[in-house]
Amino acid sequence: MAAIALWVSLVAFGNLTDYGSNWQFVRHVLAMDTIFPGAGIRYRAIHSPLLQHAAYALIIAVEALAGALCWIGAWRMWRARRADAAAFHRAKRIAVAGLSAGLLLWLGGFMAIGGEWFGMWMSTQWNGLESAFRFAAVLLAALIYLGQPDDGPD
Repeated sequence: MAAIALWVSLVAFGNLTDYGSNWQFVRHVLAMDTIFPGAGIRYRAIHSPLLQHAAYALIIAVEALAGALCWIGAWRMWRARRADAAAFHRAKRIAVAGLSAGLLLWLGGFMAIGGEWFGMWMSTQWNGLESAFRFAAVLLAALIYLGQPDDGPD
């Protein structure tokens, strides 16, 4: 959990400290300016810089929230490592919330909204589906792992 917390926190930190790099990605995906020229979904594009920045701020906020919840969850699980199975299972709740926030962002936000609604899959230059899938797969695997019952000795 700590490794995932570090990973997600570094993503948020990178977006805050190097705002411009991924800002270009978000701007182009929302503007839909690199999808197939004749695509019939171009009406969905967001060209307002204010709305584009708001979307990017929301992305960074969810990344930071997911990272913080994962760190808190890792700490709570560490503190409960010698407790009984029920107490350790309760300690996982915040970590599950952090993983879920990340899954909502990368699966719901990037893959569903970015990939399908804004047609990111059509862009050869601004297609983040592979990265989003990698994030979603890791987070989902961690959620499945954490969801396993802790039936070990007390």
